[in-house]
Amino acid sequence: MTEIRGDWPLTTLGEEFEIQQGKSLSPNSRRGQKPRPFLRTSNVLWGRVDLTTVDQMDFTDEEFSRLSLVDGDLLVCEGGDIGRAAVYRGPSAHYAYQNHLHRLRAKTDEIIPDFVVHWLRAAFTQLGLYEGVGNKTTIPNLSRARLSQLQVPKPDPDEQRQVAGILGNLQLAIEVEAAICNKLAALKSATMAKLFREGLRGEPLKQTEIGEIPESWEVVRLGDVARITTGTTPSTDEPEYYAGDIPFVKTAEIDGQIILGSSVHVSHKAVSDYRLKLYPPGTVFLAMYGQGKTRGRSALLGVAAATTQNTAAIECFERLVPTYLWHWLDSRYDDLRGMGNLGHLSHLNLGYVKDLLIPLPSVSEQEEIGSAIDLIRRRLQVTKDKVRILDQLFRAMLASLMTGAIRVKDLNLAEVSHV
Repeated sequence: MTEIRGDWPLTTLGEEFEIQQGKSLSPNSRRGQKPRPFLRTSNVLWGRVDLTTVDQMDFTDEEFSRLSLVDGDLLVCEGGDIGRAAVYRGPSAHYAYQNHLHRLRAKTDEIIPDFVVHWLRAAFTQLGLYEGVGNKTTIPNLSRARLSQLQVPKPDPDEQRQVAGILGNLQLAIEVEAAICNKLAALKSATMAKLFREGLRGEPLKQTEIGEIPESWEVVRLGDVARITTGTTPSTDEPEYYAGDIPFVKTAEIDGQIILGSSVHVSHKAVSDYRLKLYPPGTVFLAMYGQGKTRGRSALLGVAAATTQNTAAIECFERLVPTYLWHWLDSRYDDLRGMGNLGHLSHLNLGYVKDLLIPLPSVSEQEEIGSAIDLIRRRLQVTKDKVRILDQLFRAMLASLMTGAIRVKDLNLAEVSHV
């Protein structure tokens, strides 16, 4: 453990904690006379016990007394994500736990369970200090014997508390922002569903082939109100084609945002040799191919760029507002992915895209709808960026604080506490 400060004493989990494994879950325990709530590995997240969904099984009075949790108990996953840990904070003698969890109860107040949680996270996920500690069985697991032998640093308890407090504040900030993200994403979805069905003018609705829409709206074929083409990919065997400054957007970069750049650039020679079209800002890109969640995603081009043959590039005519179309495609993401799974195909094609039927209000209402949805999208993106930055900060601080590369005394705790 050479990465750890030399002036920090080392100890083992077995020296500092009483370790107890939980009860096995079996069909018979489901039919017992005394069902009690118990925690599973799915309830133990890194640094947090999630009590949203709690299962029950039968425990005798003796079992429940022996295996019930008290506030401050450390829970460590024996299987699955081996070593994942959190401190239980809640009423004593209310929950027990299953055999895939180890309960660690501190023997003295010289070891701080919250500090150990962060240490385990650093050691297992970043520092590579516990590689291979699990038993090598068909299903790898972390036995009580091996867990008890794991070495942990043991700085002064006050420093342990301060380190845990800093990292805990960062983790709480991430969770708060992530919850805001979820609410904003739900708000965006609900707003799109309402506006693309009811509009903004309070008009009576009429039934159409795409469902109910306001009376003044039309249903049009996308290919009749936009020019729809695809790009071309220059040969990757010619390095000079990719030694330029012209953005070349791949489908993985079509992610629901305004595209202001790309990771790949092509040269003017590539544009000339392959007659690449540089699509203007305001073009809507739709991914027709792509792994995972990529296929069916859309984005709005914010700079002139070329793209691949796997992208449908949609240039709107005067009657169609790009921002409106972009958000409408976003609202139909699941439907678009379903279209690409018909028969033997696992992708979209230009024929599908051109034949899409879209609701078409007046240009002014399109602009208002696009602006209303984009306001939520921008707020959501800001929050996502905050989550990403906070997560990066947490990971950096986790590694630095847990190895002693940064000491608590070197930090301005007043600033950290207000992250």
